[in-house]
Amino acid sequence: MIRMLIVGYCMGIRSERRLCEEVHLNLAYRWFCKLDLGSAVPDHSTFSKNRHGRFRDSDLLRQLFEMTVERCMTEGLVGGEGFAVDASLIRADVHRQRSVPGEEGLPPEAVGRAVSELDDAAFGGATPVTPKRIALTDPASRWTAATREAAFYSYSTNYLIDLDHAVIVDVEATTSVRQAEVTAQRRMIDRTQERFGIWPERLVADTAYGSAANLAWLVEDRGIEPHIPVFDKSARNDGSFERADFIYNPEDDSYLCPDGKRLRRSNRNFSKPRTGINKDGSIRYRARQQDCQGCTHRQRCTPNMPARKVTRSIHEAARDVVRDIATTDAYLVSRRERKKVEMLFAHLKRILKLDRLRLRGPNGAKDEFHLAAAAQNLRKMAKIIPMPSPAPA
Repeated sequence: MIRMLIVGYCMGIRSERRLCEEVHLNLAYRWFCKLDLGSAVPDHSTFSKNRHGRFRDSDLLRQLFEMTVERCMTEGLVGGEGFAVDASLIRADVHRQRSVPGEEGLPPEAVGRAVSELDDAAFGGATPVTPKRIALTDPASRWTAATREAAFYSYSTNYLIDLDHAVIVDVEATTSVRQAEVTAQRRMIDRTQERFGIWPERLVADTAYGSAANLAWLVEDRGIEPHIPVFDKSARNDGSFERADFIYNPEDDSYLCPDGKRLRRSNRNFSKPRTGINKDGSIRYRARQQDCQGCTHRQRCTPNMPARKVTRSIHEAARDVVRDIATTDAYLVSRRERKKVEMLFAHLKRILKLDRLRLRGPNGAKDEFHLAAAAQNLRKMAKIIPMPSPAPA
């Protein structure tokens, strides 16, 4: 059964949607019920119960995907030195008109399997931001306008790949928001170490993974070199001084402005010490008003405020480490290697034709993404590993 499932995806065979679903589910049912191809299949209600019950509870497709990773490791296709991570949008099987505004929330009469699968932090609790619209039949899907096309409901498939031969070492389905994709990256890295015992020395990703908290998690908690652009909004386009023009002094925890004046967390003493850390994990350093009033750089530094302020993240040390990595030759190599994960997504949509999901709900998305990733790994092995020579007659 597994071979027939994978061969269908590997060859890119895509027939009419309903027929394809029936074939895949029919094969899965026969395998679990130990029926051969000549045995009669029971009615649809029993078939659906087995599909959504034992088939899903057994996590078969996750096991199947991990089997392909283990085989790739056995064949020496996984080096483990460098990983890359990225996410791609896949259309959900949702009708655009069957939805409600996000501020109204999901109505109480909305029921179904997809509705009951919202407890995962990667889906229902991924972000506190209220979505613009919520799909009634698949509320875990996300209304997004991230592409040039008209807005649509989607899921994100997250790939963690080894950079040696672009083998997919882990895959996870999430809702299409950046916070969920960063959470998926952490889960996949930890799960890969736990399951296969491999740990990357460097991680390659785009700016979506360059938040201060995530870089600190990689550098300080996991000891991984992030070859990732730093997510930084401190740049200015009005010609005024940026934060990079101020020099940080770690000894007394202060900034030195271009005119040589100090910016500190506080310019007064409090009876009860204050940390100065805001809810967003940033610290504001302020100059004294008397220093700014007579400064010759006032119009270029702080023309609209009585004193200049500079914001620093509590994870700025990790961001500085990543900025130093970005000046190396290895970083330039990593930026080129990141295209390997983008090519896998192009292959997923153009060759395997997985540009729209067949199943609904987070579990349905997981099943399809695991099956497609397993097929891509098998195609990789078929392309790289030479065929054995036939035995002489």
